[in-house]
Amino acid sequence: MNRKTIIKYAFLHALGAVGYIALVAAFITSANKFLGQANNLLGVMAFLLTVVISVAVMGLVIFGRPAMWYLNGSKKEAVILSLYTIGFLVLIALIVFLILALRN
Repeated sequence: MNRKTIIKYAFLHALGAVGYIALVAAFITSANKFLGQANNLLGVMAFLLTVVISVAVMGLVIFGRPAMWYLNGSKKEAVILSLYTIGFLVLIALIVFLILALRN
């Protein structure tokens, strides 16, 4: 598989991760509007369940395809895809932090 295809997959995986993160962040920030204040055991459980499910989904989004490639013998490509995906996520995170810093 050529490097251009790997970079394309990595960018799409990172965009998918950012989109999912945006949805979860929107849910968490507005949950009290439709769930009310939940400063009790169920509220904490709901938050932790959201976090655990999100970590599982992100694991699949970021490492699902590389794991399949690795198991199918494309070990070098799998590692490169993982590194590029993480690199794109770091770049997007830096952009988000920069936007936040410039707003203040």
